Amino acid sequence: MENVTPDPQVLVDIVNTRMPFGKYKDTLICDLPISYLEWFHNKGFPPGKLGMMLSTTFEIKSNGVDKILRMIKEKYGRASRRY
Repeated sequence: MENVTPDPQVLVDIVNTRMPFGKYKDTLICDLPISYLEWFHNKGFPPGKLGMMLSTTFEIKSNGVDKILRMIKEKYGRASRRY
């Protein structure tokens, strides 16, 4: 079995990346409703990094641990930064 090391940058990307298309275009991926993520889960996530971020967000939200996304958004979200 291959040893996979989680990349915490993925969670930072989830709280800073906006959905590039569709009904929720321009919504932060972390703020997408679970119903929309379930739709992707049933239809298939897009390829590449976007699909990986959407599927990760789906897993986090469907397992009831989305508090972690709120914590990361507060600490690392672009909107929370003070310049």
